[in-house]
Amino acid sequence: MIPAGVIEDLKYRNSIEDVIGSYIPLKRAGSNLKACCPFHSEKTPSFTVYTGEDGHFFCYGCGAGGDVVSFIMRMENLDYVPALRFLADRCGMTLPEDDVKPGGVTRTRVLEMNLTAAKFFRSQLSQPTGEAGRAYLETRQLSGSIVKRFGLGYAPDSFSALRDHLRSAGFTEEEMTEGYLCQRSRKNEKSIYDCFRGRIMFPIIDVAGNVIAFGGRVLGDGQPKYLNSADTPAFKKSKNLFALNYAKNHASDGLILCEGYMDVIALHAAGFQNAVATLGTAITPEQARLMKKYTDKVVISYDSDEAGQRAADKALRLLDAAGVNARVLSIPGAKDPDEYIKRFGAESFSRVLSGSKAPFDYKIEKTLQKFDITKPEEKVRAVRSLCEAIAAIPSWIEQDIYAQRTAHTLEMDEKSIKMEIERILKRKAAAYKKERREQILRETSGSSDRINPDKMKERTSNSLEQMVLGMMLAFPEYIEKVCRKQLLTADDFYTGFNKKLFSTITECYQSGGFDAAMLSQFFSQDEVSKAAKYASDRRKLSDNGNAVFMDAVTKLHEEAVRIREKTAGGEDDLATLIERRRREQE
Repeated sequence: MIPAGVIEDLKYRNSIEDVIGSYIPLKRAGSNLKACCPFHSEKTPSFTVYTGEDGHFFCYGCGAGGDVVSFIMRMENLDYVPALRFLADRCGMTLPEDDVKPGGVTRTRVLEMNLTAAKFFRSQLSQPTGEAGRAYLETRQLSGSIVKRFGLGYAPDSFSALRDHLRSAGFTEEEMTEGYLCQRSRKNEKSIYDCFRGRIMFPIIDVAGNVIAFGGRVLGDGQPKYLNSADTPAFKKSKNLFALNYAKNHASDGLILCEGYMDVIALHAAGFQNAVATLGTAITPEQARLMKKYTDKVVISYDSDEAGQRAADKALRLLDAAGVNARVLSIPGAKDPDEYIKRFGAESFSRVLSGSKAPFDYKIEKTLQKFDITKPEEKVRAVRSLCEAIAAIPSWIEQDIYAQRTAHTLEMDEKSIKMEIERILKRKAAAYKKERREQILRETSGSSDRINPDKMKERTSNSLEQMVLGMMLAFPEYIEKVCRKQLLTADDFYTGFNKKLFSTITECYQSGGFDAAMLSQFFSQDEVSKAAKYASDRRKLSDNGNAVFMDAVTKLHEEAVRIREKTAGGEDDLATLIERRRREQE
């Protein structure tokens, strides 16, 4: 365990305002700072950064909270110790290595291994074993400079080539499997084999220049066509984008979002260096917010088939929620950018790009392609589809404009269109009210609390537990008071989560000191957020004096005694009842 004093110094050198401000724009709100939350999509800021001595953050929208260490863990997808190292590197501080005892495979080792693997794959293109890979790249008309720029390589059609190379470089089997470069045999668990075989390899590189993962394209008709790294200690596919390491430097005029690696590479080769792609999955909210970090404009360039259209619809929703102005590219005469550029050239693609469509124009175009509006029943379906889209738009002004557009396009009465939109809005409002009532009932019953499901069994005890823990976390002098005078023990806490939280705080304190960052070593980020809420709730109150704290401690201890007596009494009553029934049967 890293000493509390070291963590305190680390947090002092990495002020929460500076660290979070390097990821998202913060605006002053009184003595605090506010922003749109980087952990969920929102347009009205509910993410607050408290810049006092114990700098922390809390989002009143999604409930995420913690200190600068837990923020880095979330944003960089790091475990506790790697997050501390990240912050130490940021401020030029050296952590005491003797005290660092990370469990399992570290992010640093996975990154080192990935770089070794990338060099191995690259070298195979010049070997006899890489002939099939070279031939494929030639058919895709990729120049040597582009192959080098993206670090493309080839995974030999072998079960052991990479495994043996990594072994010779000093990497363990655990590191190979945790890094998703090898996997264990189902027939013989003691044996591991290469995950990527007979594939063109695309290194996934983050904005810091680290090789964090790989994508592999099969040669021929094998399945799956693309094989992508699973999540590892160094990589979370939902939070990264292919080629963002290059595109971020060319994002002033916006980004081009593609479906596949080859589309991105073709666009970069043609001079469109602002192209990126998701990593084998549909776009995620995290990826939408990641793009927002670099630009306010994104052109979606997905395949023209039905699957591509569905993916474009989802991308439009998520990008809009992230505050990005998204448009959709329709590519005439080709199924994707790579094919179009090969047929018609980069200059022609540039003209197509400038004609990308606004979301509702795209919706109208696709609706008219889907439905034959010369048939009454098809026209009704088209109207309903467009009215549903309009009803989802929050701006009344935009709703009015698009209602007019729909009426004109479908040769309908504008009043009828607006009446249908109003009907849809009323239906949605009723559904929302019903869901909200059900949510309140779940919260009141405690059934929605995954972190502390015991809280509704003994409400008084839970309320006092939260009060005591909140004051201990917000005002560390109370931790010292509890430990020095032995005011409470873990047995005084009824709920499982609160009992564990109290034990962790006091054990850390007695072992050399406690800092809130230490919670991230023992709890999930959702649990850390729950603890942060306890502290945040107490900080908002005006009276957190000693008398209030001691009163809560006394009442909590009395509650613990009452619960133990009730439980013991219940056991005696049950035993008596069993004995009585046994005698009656005799």
